[in-house]
Amino acid sequence: MGILDFFRRDEVVGSKVLVCGLAARFEEPVTTDSQIYRQFYPSTTTRLFNGAEESDRTLSHSYDILHLFCDVAPDGVLTHAGSGVFTGTGLLQKCCDLNVKLLWIASDNQPDLYITGFKARGKRINLVMTIDRDGSKFPAFLNKLLFRMYYGDTMPVAWADLCAQGPHFVHPDTPSTIFFAGRGGVKLR
Repeated sequence: MGILDFFRRDEVVGSKVLVCGLAARFEEPVTTDSQIYRQFYPSTTTRLFNGAEESDRTLSHSYDILHLFCDVAPDGVLTHAGSGVFTGTGLLQKCCDLNVKLLWIASDNQPDLYITGFKARGKRINLVMTIDRDGSKFPAFLNKLLFRMYYGDTMPVAWADLCAQGPHFVHPDTPSTIFFAGRGGVKLR
């Protein structure tokens, strides 16, 4: 993201959201998180995928936000209950090609797996990678963040207000996540 991205008008009104999982075991958190998204974004779709081909077809429906539950393998591959595999970096590129503005990996994965599997540098997309949802902290944080974004804050502004970064800041009420602001100026309403 360059400095000019902060001045470019990049706003989506009526954002379309896909909350999905790559395995049946993600049904409960998919349902929980999709209910939070629906409060702010009525065009929220919920899916559990049976295979990579099915997920590929669904992603091509022009979503602005992709909130995904999946396991990341040590080689950076997103493990899938069905057939087929794809890498985190491949998913990032596909999302960029489809003009997805925010990709949120919402299931717990180790940070080193994200570092191996998701090469976001130079990609024009906001990316959140969840390390630990930490029980009820995740839904509460998601609700606060989406509220701020829906009412006009860019994601980096909302994020910094909710969990300022730096060596002296501790946030006992937030989940453990990594945030990459590759499309920091976008407003998702």
